[in-house]
Amino acid sequence: MKNMQQMQQMMKQVKKMQDEMQKAQEGLKDKIVEGSAGGGAVLVKADGHKQIKDIVIKPEVVDPEDVEMLQDLVLTAVNDALRKADEMVGKEMGKFTGGMNIPGLF
Repeated sequence: MKNMQQMQQMMKQVKKMQDEMQKAQEGLKDKIVEGSAGGGAVLVKADGHKQIKDIVIKPEVVDPEDVEMLQDLVLTAVNDALRKADEMVGKEMGKFTGGMNIPGLF
């Protein structure tokens, strides 16, 4: 009987943690990180769900004679933003996993 009560209590705690994790994961869509390249010439904003929300390119970087440079800057800024989004997600969700990386969890 006592073991059953302990099991029920543990299940309640697991459910509460799952609910808190889901709320935290949903809240990540409202948290924005910013990646940049070229000393801020290209800025990219991404949310915690790794969705690109904004790209700002300063006009002085747009050179029709060197499109490859602009492409490289955009690529670098996007990758920087996505890396920062990953770090933010890891930090937020790490509160629940104790820093353990659990594949498929988030």
